Amino acid sequence: MSAESTEERILSVLEEDAQASYAEIADRVEVSKPTVRKYIQRLEDEEVIVGYSADVDPKKLPGQSIALVGMDVDSGRYVEAVRELKEIAAIEKLYTSSGDHMLMAEVRGPDGDAVGDVIESTIKDIEGVTAAHPSFLQERLK
Repeated sequence: MSAESTEERILSVLEEDAQASYAEIADRVEVSKPTVRKYIQRLEDEEVIVGYSADVDPKKLPGQSIALVGMDVDSGRYVEAVRELKEIAAIEKLYTSSGDHMLMAEVRGPDGDAVGDVIESTIKDIEGVTAAHPSFLQERLK
């Protein structure tokens, strides 16, 4: 098997279960634990793996609201706007996008009003942000 296929299989296991042990990954990928450890260390060093997290069902989070916010940014202010967006504590994740919007952010707050306030009073106030369109998550289906 090629190194690439081993790497992809290890990443696939981690994406499915970020808490899988080296032994579990090794069994599923059919390689040794030291091989798994080596690949994971390299992927972390190369920042392919940037962290481990738990997937949550937003409907089951008491006192928390989550919105995915599509944003458009003036190209002349893009770098500065992204820097400012990265500093907003309520933004859990920030992505570039090739879809309807240039950027997508996961914004969390204690309730919908708090998330709305972050969008209206913080995100939209950043110079260069020309639009912010929230979609509030209701229920995780998969």
